[in-house]
Amino acid sequence: MCGRFSLTTTLDQLLPRLRGPWPPGLAAHYAPRAQVCPGEPLLLQRQEHGRLEVGLALWGLVPEWAKDPLALHRPINARSETVAEKPFFRGAWRHRRALLPADGFFEWQSKPDGRGGVERQPWLFRRRDQQPFWLGGLWDRWVGPDGGELESAVILTTAPNKLLAQVHDRMPVVIPAGLEEAWLEPVDGPGLRALEPLMAPWDPVGWEAVRLGSPGRRARP
Repeated sequence: MCGRFSLTTTLDQLLPRLRGPWPPGLAAHYAPRAQVCPGEPLLLQRQEHGRLEVGLALWGLVPEWAKDPLALHRPINARSETVAEKPFFRGAWRHRRALLPADGFFEWQSKPDGRGGVERQPWLFRRRDQQPFWLGGLWDRWVGPDGGELESAVILTTAPNKLLAQVHDRMPVVIPAGLEEAWLEPVDGPGLRALEPLMAPWDPVGWEAVRLGSPGRRARP
């Protein structure tokens, strides 16, 4: 699971990667963040109506068919292995894939603390050159009875590679540079199946795992 990531890259540094019009006010209000948390706005690259654009969406997906978003559990992650079949994600997988810029993500390693509890040790995963990369995600737009809109997003996860397996049993999907348009292109059927290899565990060469601070401890249930 990916429940936190970082985007400390400045907007000027991201500019060569972002294509299409920006949301109003983005340049004035964008700020690098050491931790992006669920429920916060996410910067994303998407394609809609045949054109690339930059968007903002809240982290925690609300599907377009939801009756009441306030009463709905809003997942922050979706398993790539089942995203094509799950009704909650199926529509977004077919029509509204997204790329989320990040320069690191966090996972917590759980292990017994020797006193009947469990320690949770935080780790940061990032490229060794500390350059930004793309997380694979989905977005959706919910329209209320009064015409108000809510755009939201979810991050796709996959099985861990060798670097991640020592810490956690899931990791976020990372879309390789150069395949952005292929990921965002509206496709169906065979085209969607052709995207599945992009969600496989990615090559950890050039990445590093950084152990952070002191472990937190949670009580035994």
